[in-house]
Amino acid sequence: MNILLAWVGRADLDAEKRDWEGPILGALLRRPFHEAWLLTNWDEAEVVPYLAWLGIKAPNVRIHHRPVPLSQPNAFAEIYRHASATIAEAVKAAPRPPKLTFHLSPGTPVMASVWLLLATSRFPAELIESSAGRLNTVEKPFNLPAQVLPDLLRDPDRRLTEATAERPMAASSFGEITYQSERMRRVISLAKKAAPRNVPLLIEGESGTGKELLAQAVHRASPRAAKDMVVVNCGAIPPNLLESRLFGHIKGAFTGAHADQVGCFEAANGGTLFLDEIGELPLPAQVTLLRVLQEGEVTRIGENKVRKVDVRLIAATNRDLFVETREGRFREDLFYRLAVLLIKLPALRERGADLEPLIDSALKRINEEMKEDPLYTPKSLDADARQVLLAQTWRGNVRELQNTLRRALVWSDSEVLDATDIEGALFPETPNEVNGILDQPLGFGCNLDAILDRVSEHYIKRALQAANGNKTRAAALIGFASYQRLDTQRARLGI
Repeated sequence: MNILLAWVGRADLDAEKRDWEGPILGALLRRPFHEAWLLTNWDEAEVVPYLAWLGIKAPNVRIHHRPVPLSQPNAFAEIYRHASATIAEAVKAAPRPPKLTFHLSPGTPVMASVWLLLATSRFPAELIESSAGRLNTVEKPFNLPAQVLPDLLRDPDRRLTEATAERPMAASSFGEITYQSERMRRVISLAKKAAPRNVPLLIEGESGTGKELLAQAVHRASPRAAKDMVVVNCGAIPPNLLESRLFGHIKGAFTGAHADQVGCFEAANGGTLFLDEIGELPLPAQVTLLRVLQEGEVTRIGENKVRKVDVRLIAATNRDLFVETREGRFREDLFYRLAVLLIKLPALRERGADLEPLIDSALKRINEEMKEDPLYTPKSLDADARQVLLAQTWRGNVRELQNTLRRALVWSDSEVLDATDIEGALFPETPNEVNGILDQPLGFGCNLDAILDRVSEHYIKRALQAANGNKTRAAALIGFASYQRLDTQRARLGI
């Protein structure tokens, strides 16, 4: 089935009035099209007579008319959305896969640019144009206007960049945290108990486990939810500027202080202050922070005025702060001030039952994030792709899982990702991760049987997780001839 898609242009409307061909009728008369899907943003009083005339001139072609509102004839994003939706409708309605043709001549140059973009990305199609009464195939795509494509992709690229950084939404709540495992049920239970309190909360967990997401949920469920949660990454601020950022400064307090600056404690007054990577805080700043927590007041750098602040503090770190205090890298008195309430977030590899729902949640979220991206179509996973994801250890935790999925979805041209798509998006394991088990010191304390048991336990657990507990499939994943051998090993290792 041959389908023509085109915008109705001024030349087409004039053709009806003067009874000549025009670009669209010329194409219908010279090519064996079965259907024509026409988009218009003209006044209905002009379009209706044109469509009736076109039906008489090309009686063997089924005409579909789609009137669309445009804020202006060069509104690229609007044109793209309407053209994409019309193509998708035409393809879905066709009884068999159609051959698509996009007509570049009718409409504005931006409309032609959109046809070109769609033909070379989402919807492979032939491109045609009318010139001097002739119908020509466009063999080589012309260049898109230099300003158009970057503008169209600016917002999708920004959203993709922000999503990759995995900053949670401002309105994150406990209901938006995906979990089924008992470990996470316990964490969420503790967090809900912590939410109504006004005392400091310390969240410990590896990078990528969702510490800020949990902090946002605690804030949203707290009596301070009407106020903002101010977020500060202590590891991202130069040490010489850290106290200024936290506590503020006055004009002239130091070189470059050209105006008074409110600190994060003052900005969070009445709300919540989230100090991420608190373990990176230099010792001098720890002293000042301790005093603020003890007194509930701050003094801006360069002045003597004391300002009262009412702030609920939540801190997070990927370090074990108790160990850090024992080794002298973190003040013990500050640790106990911060850890009035303490929650330890488990790594993803310790959340077996959560992995599959997290994959589904991430897939749905990424498809939603990317829906306005002109180069993207929603995608799903086949069974083999899912098994590859389930078999990983995810050293980077939930963030690594989500970013791996995001890469695979962006790179793949298929609407259903397979194992190859996922494998191509995975980062290679670092040498330390691969070779660590091979670098055990020899001599006293070296036990080869124990090392081999650790390896066996690791892979058996991964295989069971990847196979959703199916012993026959798990045995096959690690090269065992039968599930009975798997059962024997599990019994020996106490798995």
